[in-house]
Amino acid sequence: MKALIIGGAGFIGSNLVEKLINKNKEVCVIDNLSRKGTLELKKKIKFDSKYEFKNIDINNFNKLFNYFKTKNFSHIYLLAGQVAVTTSLSNPRLDFNSNALGCFNVLEAIRKARSSAKLIFSSTNKVYGKLDKLKTGLDNKSGYYLKKFKKGIDENYPVDFVTPYGCSKGVGDFYCQDYFKNFNINTVVFRQSCIYGRMQLGIEDQGWIAWFIIASLLNKNIKIYGDGNQVRDALFADDLIDAYLKAANSSKANGKVYNIGGGYKNRISINNLVSILEKKLNIKINVKYYKERKGDQKVFISNNDKAKKDFNWYPKTKFDNGLNHTIRWIVDNLDFIKKINRL
Repeated sequence: MKALIIGGAGFIGSNLVEKLINKNKEVCVIDNLSRKGTLELKKKIKFDSKYEFKNIDINNFNKLFNYFKTKNFSHIYLLAGQVAVTTSLSNPRLDFNSNALGCFNVLEAIRKARSSAKLIFSSTNKVYGKLDKLKTGLDNKSGYYLKKFKKGIDENYPVDFVTPYGCSKGVGDFYCQDYFKNFNINTVVFRQSCIYGRMQLGIEDQGWIAWFIIASLLNKNIKIYGDGNQVRDALFADDLIDAYLKAANSSKANGKVYNIGGGYKNRISINNLVSILEKKLNIKINVKYYKERKGDQKVFISNNDKAKKDFNWYPKTKFDNGLNHTIRWIVDNLDFIKKINRL
């Protein structure tokens, strides 16, 4: 069993690599190291000597295909890509190349290399758009909630691509489904919600939970776009990795799409997170409110029932416990994070 993690030097990739190495699996990683901090993180976490690494940009099909021809992977995890909505709006070509074209190139490399590898693709809940057609209510304590889908959004909800990020991830998402149907390539698509945890460097427009912790510890102003009552279901990275591995080993998951998030029990509003951090860190956090951003959902909660039914996965980490683990990692690595993010 040999696994390839594409984007394995990033936050989620590093957690997956660590898990597989601890299970004594043979691991290969490709990453173009374009994201700020990936090279430094790769060196810092000290298990990069335990896997084979190649600096390959998945936009370069020929280089990618030639690499695939020399390997025999059992599983491929496609975690690379542009991950910020704000960046997709300022540089949609970069976003398209990273997410849509990059995913297509990986699928084509698998097909042309006649690989039997199973591909797990990291998509996003943003393929469902703003969800502005759904009626929402507001609870002053817990934030916005959906009046109909109280257990969350399931995979049958219609997609509605909004922002280049939603479009580009949606393209990869649908191509994965199509290559299963037409070329018998085993693919699994995860439409992921808000992921947080160890090894997340966190910046203002991506990784908001980690960023709020970092900014709070460094006494930085936190910008909140909208009224702060927006709600997300937070999923601890360890639970996401568990979902990857279970889906990878489940034939029932082949060709399917899954919403993967923290679920109803791990929902958290932006304002609530600020209040929780003030208590945990014993500090007053500086917050400024700004106009709501394009494509932002008032509330998203993932209904994980399909994943539980098909491969017995559900979130096991309570948000408070996951947050404590994340805070500890950030506190222990704060000087490193300051240097990387130039704070």
